[in-house]
Amino acid sequence: MYVNHRTSTLGVFVLVGGFLLAACTGGATPAPSTAPDGPAFPDGFDVEGHRGARGLKPENTLPAFEVGMDVGVSTLELDLHFSADGEVVVWHDPVIDPEKCGLKSGAPSDVPNPDDPDVPDTALAIRSLTVAQLRWFQCNRNPDPDRFPEQDPSPTPLAGDEYGIVTLGDVIDFVDRYAESDVKSSVQRDGAAVVGFNVETKREFGDPGAIGDGFDGENVGPFEQRLLAVIAEHGISGRVMIQSFDTRSLEAIHRADPGIRLSALSVGGDADPGGYAKLGASVWSPQASTISARRMTEAKEAGLAVIPWTVNDPSVVDVLIEAGVDGVITDRPDLFTDR
Repeated sequence: MYVNHRTSTLGVFVLVGGFLLAACTGGATPAPSTAPDGPAFPDGFDVEGHRGARGLKPENTLPAFEVGMDVGVSTLELDLHFSADGEVVVWHDPVIDPEKCGLKSGAPSDVPNPDDPDVPDTALAIRSLTVAQLRWFQCNRNPDPDRFPEQDPSPTPLAGDEYGIVTLGDVIDFVDRYAESDVKSSVQRDGAAVVGFNVETKREFGDPGAIGDGFDGENVGPFEQRLLAVIAEHGISGRVMIQSFDTRSLEAIHRADPGIRLSALSVGGDADPGGYAKLGASVWSPQASTISARRMTEAKEAGLAVIPWTVNDPSVVDVLIEAGVDGVITDRPDLFTDR
């Protein structure tokens, strides 16, 4: 069974000043705060829009990335899979889920319909579909309206109602277009011109078929090779960070290109910040509920920045800042920015 680690709703427990503080990240999304009264961020604090801005627009779509930049994220966080024709595509799940996607009108017969119960998962696997086929999916559905009541699938000024599955190159080109758009403010355009990209390779230790490119666990597979090529083609190496739960992917990328910034994702309490630094990572991105004073000390001693996921409550961010984190990944970046 596919486990979605990135949607955990566990509480956050952080030792600050010798006291154990607790704050819940689950349940209903908090009402938007007035940004000037929100958390006071240290210089360089990285507000990363999770899957664009999942709490405001359907995840990993151009409208989600547009809204993330509208509200002033410093980094767009997104997920990567590998298409049948060898392109790096932006999507979280290995199989297209009807709770998130249907078909656009006029889709050709060779594009499987997620709403058809007779269509097997194998036909809906990202790895089994070409980019041309993936563009026919309309992923404007909210799989969790109780958790994301503010998520809105209406068109945006630049992306319109383009809720299809796109390539990483498409996203980079869209950000460039945003940075030149007259419909955005000068502050928004300037932000888009320097916004970072935190891209996750969706490999899994226990599931070599999650990407399905013959990865040997040591050398970059076709997936990582194409990812590095897209980064080079678009000239964004200084703005990109590659993250993964699968440290084999990070190690392979580091051997192929030591200049690429890497982030090691962790879930649960078995994190190894010192080990992450040795494999080439400069960032540790833990599940927020697992951060402890001891792990924070280990991370800082190893020279790692710490950017936890997924934090949607401003009061939790206040606690995490006191604990020394360097940023947060959030579904609701509008709660933490001032645009």
